[in-house]
Amino acid sequence: MKKEKYVGICTVGEKGQIVIPKNARNMFDISPGDSIIVLCDKDKGMVLIKSDILENSINNIMPGSIIKK
Repeated sequence: MKKEKYVGICTVGEKGQIVIPKNARNMFDISPGDSIIVLCDKDKGMVLIKSDILENSINNIMPGSIIKK
């Protein structure tokens, strides 16, 4: 399966909001009300990650951690 890397361009609105392109929302099963974590590195850029993906990874590394769904 070919991995898609470019799915669209977001424009930042007056309040600093962006709209995640539909193709990306579909690819990552992002729905209204989902939590997205914003990770930042001033030199390398920003990453958006759906919070449940990060929570699952942490729970795999640290079983019994305080992170709950």
